[in-house]
Amino acid sequence: MDIDWRILIVLSPVLLAASWAVFNIGQAALKQFQTFFNKQA
Repeated sequence: MDIDWRILIVLSPVLLAASWAVFNIGQAALKQFQTFFNKQA
């Protein structure tokens, strides 16, 4: 069974954008968790 590379080519910009968004949101969420736990102490 051979892989159809066209699917990967079409989905790669979508996956790139999703990973970029998760990376940016993850940084903001981590910072928010840190400030929340620092206020609790």
